[in-house]
Amino acid sequence: METAEFRRELTAWLDRADLPAPSVGPGTLDEQVDRYFAVKQALWDADFGRYGWPEAVGGLGGAPLLRAVVGEEIAARRLADPGCWSMIEVLAPTVIAFADPALAAEVVPPLLRGEELWCQGFSEPGAGSDLASLACRATESDTGWVVTGQKVWTSYAQYARRCVLLTRTGEPGSAHRGITAFFVDMDTPGITHAPIETQHGRLEFCEVFFDDVVVPAERMLGGVGQGWQVAMDILPFERSTTFWHRGAHLLRRCDDLVGDVEAAGPSPSAAKALGEAYQAVVAFRMRSRATQHRLASGAALGAETSIDKVLIATAEQKLYETARDLLPGVIELDGDPAAGSWREEYLYSKAATIYGGTGEIQRSIIARRLLDMGAES
Repeated sequence: METAEFRRELTAWLDRADLPAPSVGPGTLDEQVDRYFAVKQALWDADFGRYGWPEAVGGLGGAPLLRAVVGEEIAARRLADPGCWSMIEVLAPTVIAFADPALAAEVVPPLLRGEELWCQGFSEPGAGSDLASLACRATESDTGWVVTGQKVWTSYAQYARRCVLLTRTGEPGSAHRGITAFFVDMDTPGITHAPIETQHGRLEFCEVFFDDVVVPAERMLGGVGQGWQVAMDILPFERSTTFWHRGAHLLRRCDDLVGDVEAAGPSPSAAKALGEAYQAVVAFRMRSRATQHRLASGAALGAETSIDKVLIATAEQKLYETARDLLPGVIELDGDPAAGSWREEYLYSKAATIYGGTGEIQRSIIARRLLDMGAES
């Protein structure tokens, strides 16, 4: 199905579908997850959630761009939180690519149907952007592999049914050559988690502990030592479809900000600031659109997606800093969900230059790999 035709049919269905009412404020995290499940299940039942996914996992085929259209429309209508929505785009394509086909056919459909959430066990207390230094270890045994270690900043771990987990199977110091990926059930004995409260008041992240957790050998993604390849496979989807969803949310918030500023009494200086914020969001959107079309054409995405990461982080922080400047008190004093939750989103935006690869790391990649400015000293 052509993208334009698909969008027309999707928007017509969304206009008449009996879905949860659009969110005014963020609501609780439980409410966000419940809303996500309800919307995802409705889209699957109507077949719109099946396009863009392979038939082998219950999909109806078609280009990944169709999935991007769905996420964009959901974000623009405030029907689901883009962070929760994006986890499918980050993890499902990689499991399809690296898991045994029979395993993928078993586990991916419940995720696509909105019956499960998954999480991503990558970051560790001593290995955030530098995944090559991770220490969570998997040791081969008669029963499969035994995992011991800790992960941190694991989004939605308390809701997750499964985890795509990076472990070290090589010798200490072997860097990315000694990393192996597994697909782990979160109810396996030995797995515990503890929530982390962030400055915006959410418990979206968790520390996750693995205490002699037995993982069957058939749950390995790829082969021994191929975990770095698995991690790099995730990157194109995180930097394309997922970012596109987030960009749609930011564009909607630009519109909200214009309305709130107009209600407060606009000024020439406000118009200039709004224009600059809008320009930052649109600049990212144009870049992201090109990235998605490159991915859809079969092109391999690599270091150039660091530009996308820098642009979206810049746009997000610019937008919410503009809200702080033009709506006096809304960041410092806002406690009314009907006000659009500027305070919570402003605080969350401060992490935009950290999560998914810090701004410093991304600029270093751009300088060294794209501009050929030499290796780090």
